[in-house]
Amino acid sequence: MHNEEFHLKFFMCMIQSRRSIRTPQSTEGEVSTSSMPMQKLPPETNILKRLDNMDDPDSMDGISILRNEWIMTHEEHHAAKTLGIGKAIAVLTSGGDAQGMNAAVRAVVRVGIFTGARVFFVHEGYQGLVDGGDHIREATWESVSMMLQLGGTVIGSARCKDFRDREGRLQAAHNLVKRGITNLCVIGGDGSLTGADTFRSEWSDLLSDLQKAGKITEEEARKSSYLNIVGLVGSIDNDFCGTDMTIGTDSALHRIIEIVDAITTTAQSHQRTFVLEVMGRHCGYLALVTSLSCGADWVFIPECPPDDDWEEHLCRRLSETRTRGSRLNIIIVAEGAIDKNGKPITSEDIKNLVVKRLGYDTRVTVLGHVQRGGTPSAFDRILGSRMGVEAVMALLEGTPETPACVVSLSGNQAVRLPLMECVQVTKDVTKAMGEKKFDEAMKLRGRSFMNNWEVYKLLAHVRPPVSKTFNHTVAVMNVGAPAAGMNAAVRSTVRIGLIQGNRMLVVHDGFEGLAKGQIEEVAWSYVGGWTGQGGSKLGTKRTLPKKNFEQISANITKFNIQGLVIIGGFEAYTGGLELMEGRKQYDELCIPFVVIPATVSNNVPGSDFSIGADTALNTICTTCDRIKQSAAGTKRRVFIIETMGGYCGYLATMAGLAAGADAAYIFEEPFTIRDLQANVEHLVQKMKTTVKRGLVLRNEKCNENYTTDFIFNLYSEEGKGIFDSRKNVLGHMQQGGSPTPFDRNFATKMGAKAMNWMSVKIKESYRNGRIFANTPDSGCVLGMRKRALVFQPVTELKDHTDFEHRIPKEQWWLKLRPILKILAKYEIDLDTSEHAHLEHINRKRSGEAPV
Repeated sequence: MHNEEFHLKFFMCMIQSRRSIRTPQSTEGEVSTSSMPMQKLPPETNILKRLDNMDDPDSMDGISILRNEWIMTHEEHHAAKTLGIGKAIAVLTSGGDAQGMNAAVRAVVRVGIFTGARVFFVHEGYQGLVDGGDHIREATWESVSMMLQLGGTVIGSARCKDFRDREGRLQAAHNLVKRGITNLCVIGGDGSLTGADTFRSEWSDLLSDLQKAGKITEEEARKSSYLNIVGLVGSIDNDFCGTDMTIGTDSALHRIIEIVDAITTTAQSHQRTFVLEVMGRHCGYLALVTSLSCGADWVFIPECPPDDDWEEHLCRRLSETRTRGSRLNIIIVAEGAIDKNGKPITSEDIKNLVVKRLGYDTRVTVLGHVQRGGTPSAFDRILGSRMGVEAVMALLEGTPETPACVVSLSGNQAVRLPLMECVQVTKDVTKAMGEKKFDEAMKLRGRSFMNNWEVYKLLAHVRPPVSKTFNHTVAVMNVGAPAAGMNAAVRSTVRIGLIQGNRMLVVHDGFEGLAKGQIEEVAWSYVGGWTGQGGSKLGTKRTLPKKNFEQISANITKFNIQGLVIIGGFEAYTGGLELMEGRKQYDELCIPFVVIPATVSNNVPGSDFSIGADTALNTICTTCDRIKQSAAGTKRRVFIIETMGGYCGYLATMAGLAAGADAAYIFEEPFTIRDLQANVEHLVQKMKTTVKRGLVLRNEKCNENYTTDFIFNLYSEEGKGIFDSRKNVLGHMQQGGSPTPFDRNFATKMGAKAMNWMSVKIKESYRNGRIFANTPDSGCVLGMRKRALVFQPVTELKDHTDFEHRIPKEQWWLKLRPILKILAKYEIDLDTSEHAHLEHINRKRSGEAPV
């Protein structure tokens, strides 16, 4: 009741103050809240905005409704801060280590403390849980500082035989009860999570035995009557069913691709064949995605053994590649690769085969544990942080009836799944493979795995047709600023198009090149080796098509272009809109086209992710890591870093989350001088702790007046005698570099999906001997939306676009900003209204709606 009275008084004060300044319209120079996208405003501000727009400001009925909404909103948002009071959480890492585990531990600790709970580290996994003593220690906010960028697991992991015995679990239960811990977050693989579920199912019996033995009191048993378990999957193999990506997988791919890129240069120099063995005793995910990301000639994975005559097929494939002018061959082998009889296929076997039959100079590289090492990628840091937050919420919302769950990733959404359902499906895969039911094993791995496999088979195992008669003519182009991964998308598009029997054209320098006729026909080998190259090999410009419609139309006719694949950023999207508009005047523009979003800014409407954004994010993270190291060494130093992105704050926000920034200023979340002052005061308080450094990110166009120089000068002035400041403008380095595995794989799949769509649309549009496409769905953006790749007509996306600022009106990642602030120790509200609900993996796999 006290809170209600407080919010009521505060709300009525707001009414009075807003009546006193109420004017018919905004004065010149003011920003009217009615013109701002709703996403920029917190829920309370939206309520006040509706109050401002009421026809009758003295209507007590209307005010009463809004007042009740205000109280409910505040109570809901403040609930998270008190959710953990009186509760205790323990976090442990178990099994093999994986990069990103530390990010998850850090998030569990800080969000747990934020909710009012006590949080404990369990050192050395289940062994620490059994041994107790100093192995179970209470965590503080500062104790997880500087963990985010470290590989492995800071709190240790160990194989534990003791926990497999009931006596060991009895001792573990005793150690938890004595500390009042009834919530356990386990970060590990399926074996670790299965052990946790067994522990939970025995909990009541364990308490009963401890009480009978006099080791715990009746009161202690009552207070610890049930144990909540939440699992986070940490495994570089990505072998756990129910999640698209496990913590550590993306970082392992980074290590592998770094080595593949390095090997490629020496292989080309000497015309060698390299056989690379990667981890994956039971799961071929790392090998499969690596093969897509580097354009390998062949991949061997346990889920899909090669046909009986694979030796002949492999040798023919390698020799054909050499005949087309390639100076190297790359073969990827998962350590658990087998043939259809279950016999292992080793890297040495493959080397001996190639040397004996083809006489090629062949080398074997076994990557081993280097794949587990190194700094976690930006993806894994963000994934670990998001999963850690969700795990705390799942634990504190748990009841005795709630099944042990695992927090997983589906598309870009966090979901909760019953732990043992996931474990069972994971075991079903092993069983299916043991029974040689490989098709079933592939299906059980999930849709993402199968999509990767289908694209790989097309690009590596299907011979391009040699016929001189073509089905259709499709052109590919890059538009806008360069982004890492564009070349991988072009390669995939061209090769899939050739496989389909199409004549493939490439357009140099975007729409400008299309107008000038800078168009050439290309063959299979033209795009060889493009997957790992950054920038845009075709050349790309920001020029839009409208002013050159006449020349563009003439060249579409001249080159008989029947479909257009446009790979680029916001200019590609707006160019698509102009093409749709131009169809009214020029029939030649009535051809199907698809836009594949590729921009570091990640600001294309219709897609949650754009090709190139992940590479830029990792570039920023690497820089921030080095800057934090510098700041930690000099003490009492704050760095202000400016990121790219135009008006879109994606890079600043996600890099802030991945690098552990103290603040990230973006356009979508307006800020004032009072907010800047609050951030300075926050850093002043931080300098009094053991963490004497600060990191602040600023999106380049977050505010035209509060520039990077202004913020630097403000921090420098206000921090005098307490901390000093430095600034760093990252600039165009964010657009450069070799694309990350995520961008290579994403671009490859997007190109393949775009060409499959194009083939269907061209056939649908064939009328009276020519292509004529004038329906809205013949010009689309291909984008990742939540859990799937979808085609959306560009005209339907207009209403969802803020053209002035070149951003979508709704952006999913804005919901992650409270996490950034909470992890930086700001006293803010956490909106718990959209947290994941429990789903079921069986229904999820069969495509039914989640429950």
